[in-house]
Amino acid sequence: MGTFRQNIAFVSADGQRREELDAQVDTGATFSSAPADVLERLGVRPETRVRLRLANNAVEERLLGFARAELVEEERIIPVVFGRTGEPPLIGATTLEIFLLAVDLVEQRLVPVEGLLL
Repeated sequence: MGTFRQNIAFVSADGQRREELDAQVDTGATFSSAPADVLERLGVRPETRVRLRLANNAVEERLLGFARAELVEEERIIPVVFGRTGEPPLIGATTLEIFLLAVDLVEQRLVPVEGLLL
């Protein structure tokens, strides 16, 4: 696992509003997360609940929705956890896979990769 910071923007479904966040890239996190108030302002609705193990080893259920996100000049729909107040936004492994990005920890950047269809 490794972490560094990267900007990610969340965009409303109609494309009229966007919020850019300074997020932590965390290869150990399954999903990305953003503050619930940001997602709600953009009209993202919770679709389901997921069980997640937190860094302190606690297991919690959290709300999960799907949001338009912009990362390294590309836009995709990603699953996103509704974060709690004070929690840092995260870019997790699922988002990296959806955007076909890998982590270069030495240069602390995201790099494009080919998808696999084997």
